[in-house]
Amino acid sequence: MLEGRGLTLMYDLKQDEPTYALRNVDFTLRPGEMVGVVGPSGSGKSSLLHVLSGLVKPTSGTVFLENRDMESLPEKERAKRRLESFGFVFQRHFLIHYMTVWENVLVPLNRTDHDAAQRASKLLDALDMGALRGRRPPNLSGGQCQRVAIARALVHNPRYILADEPTASLDRAAANEVMKLLKERSGEAGVLLVTHDHSILEQADRIVQLWDGRVKKG
Repeated sequence: MLEGRGLTLMYDLKQDEPTYALRNVDFTLRPGEMVGVVGPSGSGKSSLLHVLSGLVKPTSGTVFLENRDMESLPEKERAKRRLESFGFVFQRHFLIHYMTVWENVLVPLNRTDHDAAQRASKLLDALDMGALRGRRPPNLSGGQCQRVAIARALVHNPRYILADEPTASLDRAAANEVMKLLKERSGEAGVLLVTHDHSILEQADRIVQLWDGRVKKG
């Protein structure tokens, strides 16, 4: 289980009135469930994802991965667990421009053996990107880059998939295919979807609403 307890994230700490991104948030994500996080712009959705993943350290509170306090681990082990346990889909795709689609997808595996090739091929085909595996990101549309980023996030079969607006640059048909794929993965992995689009969360097991950095009750 991935769990956050009492997560608070503040910016501008030296100012008279610091900015709160999160305020005492409790959150859990279990393998086998899909959870949607919704809320208006600036409500703390992306901040929650970044803190849970260990990419941003909370001002206070604790993140537990499989009952281990992530901050208690040495940096090398923490980085190893993050790499093995998480698949990230960011609002910006962060693809490597000089690599092909194929090479970008294989980055988390850091190998090109038969098993790795099969995993990458299956994902690219499912996302209708198989025919473009030899292209480089500058020669792709924004939506195509996003689909490559999704394949990259899933190729190593992570235990937790953290996706920040994964369908924002996709048309409805492509968005539906992405959600179908993520729902299939939620049979074994925990899937956290940060989005402003409630329509893609029809198959979510539960939905958490954030407002001004707090979990909205009711």
